[in-house]
This record gives sequence, C-alpha cells and structure tokens, in this order.
Amino acid sequence: MSRILLVEDEQHLADGLRYNLEAERYEVVIVDNGEEALARLDAEPTRYDLVILDVMLPGIDGFGVVAALRRQRRFVPVLMLTARGRSEDVLRGFDAGADDYLPKPFELPILLSRVHGLLRRTDWFREAATLQPPAVVTPYTFCGKTIDFEQLEVRLGENRMPLTLMEAALLRYLAQHEGAPVSREAILESVWGLRDDTDTRAIDNFIVRLRRYIEDNPTKPRHLQTIRGVGYRFVANPK
Repeated sequence: MSRILLVEDEQHLADGLRYNLEAERYEVVIVDNGEEALARLDAEPTRYDLVILDVMLPGIDGFGVVAALRRQRRFVPVLMLTARGRSEDVLRGFDAGADDYLPKPFELPILLSRVHGLLRRTDWFREAATLQPPAVVTPYTFCGKTIDFEQLEVRLGENRMPLTLMEAALLRYLAQHEGAPVSREAILESVWGLRDDTDTRAIDNFIVRLRRYIEDNPTKPRHLQTIRGVGYRFVANPK
C-alpha cells in the first residue's frame, strides 16, 4: 500500500481528499503546515511514497517545503496544488523541485490520475534505470560527466549533484534522442504526461537548471542546445 503525506490547511479539502485517496487503497496522513510536514519527513524519511503539497500554507509555504526536501537530497515525488491562473506558482514549484502540479479548483479524477501517474512513474523509472534502452546505458557517461539514473545524480569527478525524478526523466528522454531536435510539446507529453497547451516556460526553467549541472559554461551550452522555434537538442560529444 502506497503512503501519501497530504499537506493542506483547508480542513474540508483535506478530509475530502483523504476519503477519496483511502478509497483508492492509499494510506494517507494529513498535516496542515510546512513545518510539521518537514518534521514528519525528517523523522521517517522512507515512510512516504508521495507528498501532495499545497502552495499556500501557514509558516513555511509549499515552495519552501519542497526546496528544503531537495536540499536534503530527499527525492520523494511531490505533487503541488496551486492557485488557479497563477502560472508563476507552477514555474516556482518546478524550479524548487516539484514533480508535478495541479491548479485549484481541480476535478477529483484528474488529481487521482496525477497521483497514480507519479507513483507509476517512480516505479517505471527505477525499473528502466536497470535496463539499457537505445542510446542510453546506466550510468550514462559523456565528456567526463556521468548521469546515474538509478541514484538520481550527476557526477563530475568528486562532485555529485542530486537530481529530482523529473530532472532525471528529462535528461534521460533527451539522451535517448541524442542529436535530434525535441519539441517542448513532445517533452510535455512524453516526460510529464501533460497536454501540449501547458505553459512551456516550465521546461525552459528545467533546461536552465540542467545546464548548470552538465555544461562547462551554462551561458554558452554545448550539450543542451536550444533549437529556435522548436525546443532542444542534446549532444553528447559536441565538436
């Protein structure tokens, strides 16, 4: 049984979500503030399989919670709940290290689908990390850098930079299409399972962060190249 930590200060919404998630055979624990969420995740770091995290919380907000988790190298999947129409919340959430988002108000089937998808994605990604698909082995080494998809980190000599699940999934997708232009829309659909009318700036923010990990000079990228009007291209060994 998967365990979910639900961080939501609106009691009626939290109770309704718990009822429906438990009906799907998930174990659910509710906390109503960011400090308690971090305390529980600190006390039992391997207990939870997913965190559903509201942005607007008393004390430490949702952005602060997910950023603190990632700084501590804790990569439990995080689904953030954001206010309707606030694309800045979506971008800030991804930048902090969230794996997915859902704007309020939302339809229950959509939330349940996102929860199922994140939990499946974690299992599939871990399983895929032990395989050797075309163009990608694990660990994947290029130009003196190593991406370890199983350990979720980039290694450069003695330096180790942790990756979130979504960062690693995006790197893996780009590496699988090494040398070929990949559109933002394809990334949204294939990596995140989102519709193609979602704000693609979230992808651009991810690319900026990934360049800091793998580029010698992130302002002049050689591996993660921008293809104007299309998207991006990963080049393992640029000339």
